[in-house]
Amino acid sequence: MSFLELGRTKPSREMVIRLAMALDVPLRNSNERLVLAGYAPVWTETAVGTLDRTPVREALDHILAQQVPFPAVVVDRRWNVLQANQGAVALVEFLVGPLPVGAALHLADALAATDILRPYLSNWAEVVRYFLRSVEADAVADGTAETAKLLERLLNCDGVRSAMLAAVPPTPDGPVLPMQLQKDGIRLQLFTTIATLGTPQDITLQELRIESFFPMDGATREMFHEWAGQRGGK
Repeated sequence: MSFLELGRTKPSREMVIRLAMALDVPLRNSNERLVLAGYAPVWTETAVGTLDRTPVREALDHILAQQVPFPAVVVDRRWNVLQANQGAVALVEFLVGPLPVGAALHLADALAATDILRPYLSNWAEVVRYFLRSVEADAVADGTAETAKLLERLLNCDGVRSAMLAAVPPTPDGPVLPMQLQKDGIRLQLFTTIATLGTPQDITLQELRIESFFPMDGATREMFHEWAGQRGGK
């Protein structure tokens, strides 16, 4: 190792891979290190559209379907929504109305912008502060210009930097931070979980995230069941 650190010897392809795995380097960055060392990339980057009719797509479909009537979405590394279940569609339609056919939803922009989710999120400052920390971690982890630009774009949204600098409560109000949504007299309280594929050997699959939303009270639970019944009746 000292010879490698001092540049007295060149790492083999196997050594670059071993070091990346030992340091838990993401596959994308592992490929970059291989190229810098003079070797061809090892890890593939599958186009999302080619996942159709594969076991991975079936698994994602299953997870999203199992979450109904509550929302769940699949997002990529930069928070572009790739899939959404009926619960997520119902929530978006309730808050902002139906999206135009073919319109893409960017979860980070929807949270940071002034005119999408913010008007209905009563604890927006706390939620955006928590979310931006994860985007900062992504920017540090992958070191790409694209993620750095995403972070800068979000920070430049009105009020975001102030929210990031605001004092953090000395003690949390509960075990998880809820999203407190309110519109037309209806109040919803949700918390989220984020899952990833456990043994990815492809860059795209490693970077997929499944975010699931769960109700924190009975009224929220009943509202989603009601929406599911209405959609089922159409």
